[in-house]
Amino acid sequence: MLEKKERSESESTNPGAVPRGDEPAAASTDPEAKPQGEAPGTADSAAAPQTEPQAAVEPKPEKPAKRPVTEPAGPPPEPAPRPRLLEHYEQRVRPKLAQQFGLGNTHQIPKLMKIVLNVGMGDAPKNPKGLEAAAAELAAITGQHAVVTRAKKSVANFNLRQGMAIGCAVTLRGARMYEFLDRFISIAVPRMRDFRGLSPDSFDGRGNYTIGIKEQMIFPEIDYDKVEKIHGMDITLVTSAGRDDTARALLRELGMPFRGEAPVAVN
Repeated sequence: MLEKKERSESESTNPGAVPRGDEPAAASTDPEAKPQGEAPGTADSAAAPQTEPQAAVEPKPEKPAKRPVTEPAGPPPEPAPRPRLLEHYEQRVRPKLAQQFGLGNTHQIPKLMKIVLNVGMGDAPKNPKGLEAAAAELAAITGQHAVVTRAKKSVANFNLRQGMAIGCAVTLRGARMYEFLDRFISIAVPRMRDFRGLSPDSFDGRGNYTIGIKEQMIFPEIDYDKVEKIHGMDITLVTSAGRDDTARALLRELGMPFRGEAPVAVN
């Protein structure tokens, strides 16, 4: 009873006093202490800095658009026909040579490997335009670009130094070789002056045959009006025979007109 009276007296004397038992809890001195009544994690989330946004993915460079393939107008070009002399060799010459020399292995049958045309120009150092004209004529005859040949060593008596241009040459193989030989036998050889047949003794002992020509005018590809100087050339037919007798038989069957023999007709 006495406590109630004292409490009532204190309330009457101090109207702003907080009743006993309702005082707020003392503030904690711990700086890390969380205030009461807040949900766990809210303060940390507010205080923590926001995470950096993810780096933007760079777009891959676009590939250039492919150009549309334009088809050529008109029908496609027809493949070139096989040389007539090549078909003649495969159908007639090979079986005949195999029977004549008793060759059981087809790889032993002689065949034409390459044809080399060589033009020598002794005055090429003094007249470079003449060498250019000879190379152009050789390209027109064979249908293939000519290569300039150079001196392998120096010769003082001829005023010749190593590496100096002294001529041009062309090497033919495959279809061009057979086409050139066919044109040479059927067109160019009959146009030689005082022609009585090719020498059958111009073999080197290894199955290779060389022909010397005095004038390039025998070829129909040469224009008379544009010729500045008449020159000759050497034509070498390289075979795989290895012997002169088999090489002579091969060239004879291909239609080569040897002296004193009737040439074989090529159909």
